[in-house]
Amino acid sequence: MRRLSSLVFFVGFVWSAPSAAQTQGDEAEILAVVNRVFEGMRRVDSAMVRPLFHAKARLITVDSRSPGARIEETVEAFIRFVGQPRTEVVDEKLSNVVVKVDGALASVWADYKLFRGTTLNHCGVDHFLLVKEGTWKIIELADTRRREKC
Repeated sequence: MRRLSSLVFFVGFVWSAPSAAQTQGDEAEILAVVNRVFEGMRRVDSAMVRPLFHAKARLITVDSRSPGARIEETVEAFIRFVGQPRTEVVDEKLSNVVVKVDGALASVWADYKLFRGTTLNHCGVDHFLLVKEGTWKIIELADTRRREKC
């Protein structure tokens, strides 16, 4: 009986554990969502960015340029920023990207540098929290902003 219960547990575990291919597929989909945000920023295309966010999404910034500042922004305000005509391209470049996935919840943590044209404006860390409800959607975007140690 002990052997049978161990076998049932093992088979159940293997059956329920996501395969490496499934996880890699999810990671690719998740990164595509994140990269599409930045593509929309470069293209000044709010229509590209809007569907990437969950209806209950929130945005949080911790800005070291203003000590103690914690800024919450609405998705609508961010969408307006993305679509705002400008003379310089806003380009956010990621590095050291880490993706974690557990079922329908995912996290992307990355260092970034934000450029206005070719000039570095600020840097920090982006943290995207995504949920999968049919497709992956950003439910929270938090970032830090600083001008030193970029």
